[in-house]
Amino acid sequence: MIPVLTPEEMAEVDRAAPEPVEVLIGRAGSATARAARRILGGSYGRRVVVVAGKGNNGADGREAARRLAARGVRVRVIDAAEAPDRLPPSDLVIDAAYGTGFRGEYKAPDAGGAPVLAVDIPSGVNGLTGEAPEGAVHATRTVSFAALKPGLVLHPGRLRSGEVELADIGLDVSGARIGVVEPPDVAAWLPDRAPDAHKWKSAVWVAAGSPGMTGAAQMCARSALRAGAGSVRLGIPGSEPDPGFMEVVGRTPPAEGWDDYVLEDSQRAKALVVGPGLARTDTTRDAVRRVAVKSPLPAVLDADGLFALGGKDEAAGVLRDRGAPTVLTPHDGEFKRLQGSAAGPDRLAAVRSLARDLGATVLLKGPTTVVASPDGQVHMVTSGGPRLATAGSGDVLAGVVAAFLAMGLDGLRAASTAAFVHGYAAGLGWRRGLVAGDLLDLLPAALVQLA
Repeated sequence: MIPVLTPEEMAEVDRAAPEPVEVLIGRAGSATARAARRILGGSYGRRVVVVAGKGNNGADGREAARRLAARGVRVRVIDAAEAPDRLPPSDLVIDAAYGTGFRGEYKAPDAGGAPVLAVDIPSGVNGLTGEAPEGAVHATRTVSFAALKPGLVLHPGRLRSGEVELADIGLDVSGARIGVVEPPDVAAWLPDRAPDAHKWKSAVWVAAGSPGMTGAAQMCARSALRAGAGSVRLGIPGSEPDPGFMEVVGRTPPAEGWDDYVLEDSQRAKALVVGPGLARTDTTRDAVRRVAVKSPLPAVLDADGLFALGGKDEAAGVLRDRGAPTVLTPHDGEFKRLQGSAAGPDRLAAVRSLARDLGATVLLKGPTTVVASPDGQVHMVTSGGPRLATAGSGDVLAGVVAAFLAMGLDGLRAASTAAFVHGYAAGLGWRRGLVAGDLLDLLPAALVQLA
């Protein structure tokens, strides 16, 4: 994974460095100059404007300017506090005005159409949250040092950072507890089927749907199969078996007391999904909570399953004694109901807090998906995109998480791998008009490519 450090954590790493700050500035300036030359396609005779502030970020920019000038680049350094509204004509602007410690609003000068290379983070973007005022820098590329900052991964900072490259300047970031998931991580985490595999070794039981609301349950069940579950049983409380797909085994849990039915019938399964399309009734609430408490299986609670948990204190009472991994998959509205407040700008802290309080892995869906385990580890997933903003895509995701739990992955890796594969599959589909059902057929292709 690509390491991520908050601005506060990065400052601690800087302070612990054995080298003096001048050495680190030299390395950062060198990395910036190399990135600049790649954008310029050369050096001699090229024109570069460097907007430099007073802090270390500005010092990095000035060091880059010195190195570029030594290569024949015509460099002009402008103090950030005195920059004009429109910069002089150039082939490249290097933004070294303000770094991750900046607070307030920054109105970047007009680059006049030149590409912009940001040093560590685009000036004006909040390094912790990704928040950015209208005047913050829009970079073509950002060169960040040692570790990414959350503001480069979270929106809207992610959009303003352009292409991001990470430069090693010799700092020890091995203690990072946040990381961005990459394809090699997914390939390493995905287990192969053993030679002696049979369908029950990775079976999933899906308790979902309600009379007249079967689509979400069917997509969840089919997605678990497509993600590698050996067998899937689908029970829609109060409905006749209608799995929608011949490969899914339909069951007949009663409308009342379906929790007992699920607990009995799921004994051979290896993971459980509860929630997509269930009715929001008192009976459903009580049944969901009883299944969560009594089932020994790793479980995914999604959609109406999350609603049944209630607020944070109620949910903690239900989940705290579960011995098996539990994954919760809220969107922002469901997160607000669980937590009692919106995730807010600092999504990392919010998801970490809820995961710790509930003793469960929490996957907060969004343009950048944030997954946190109860021990404070965080994975960030960027493979998704606006194509997933379609009804039913969350039901598909829940089934994929369950499949990976059934294969033996822990909660954090199952959720993170599922989110990455889910987003990657969407990227293989239609740019416009993609629907959740399309993902069912794209999942195998995504898994093959990633593995």
